[in-house]
Amino acid sequence: MSRIGKQPIPLPEGVEVRIEPERVKVKGPKGELEERIARDIEVVEEDGKLVVRRPTDRRHHKALHGLTRTLVANMVEGVTRGFEKRLEIQGVGYRAQLQGRKLVLQVGFSHPVEFEPPEGIEFEVPQPTQIVVKGISKQLVGEVAARIRKVRPPEPYKGKGIRYQGEYVARKVGKRT
Repeated sequence: MSRIGKQPIPLPEGVEVRIEPERVKVKGPKGELEERIARDIEVVEEDGKLVVRRPTDRRHHKALHGLTRTLVANMVEGVTRGFEKRLEIQGVGYRAQLQGRKLVLQVGFSHPVEFEPPEGIEFEVPQPTQIVVKGISKQLVGEVAARIRKVRPPEPYKGKGIRYQGEYVARKVGKRT
């Protein structure tokens, strides 16, 4: 049985936490995040650590307890280190570039596809075939990366498209005559 939900969340230097009824706000060197929490779950600060408590051991409270602990731990990590997702582009002539803050993709359509980053998200293009999505919110970084991947997901015959770095694409054998 896992006990990670009961482990306290260490607070690094420079991180401030404000706990309000049904809301937790975390402020750090990279920014500020705010999250609603369940009414039954309690978050308290003890000895420089955050502890999440539940009222009972019912299944519903256990689920909310684990969710709340994970959300708060991700908020603390986000405002201290941040999150990033890396994407790879594969295909002849497929490439990405930055125009100001905007990401422009050339992925085999008759027109370039443009992405304006939402508030709190930053794009980097270290090479024309690599995209890095950075931000302090794990959920938002993952969502934006998924939207970029959805423009041209990797296809199984030639493997062309946008994929997460290290993602395995199952290849299929083409038609045989």
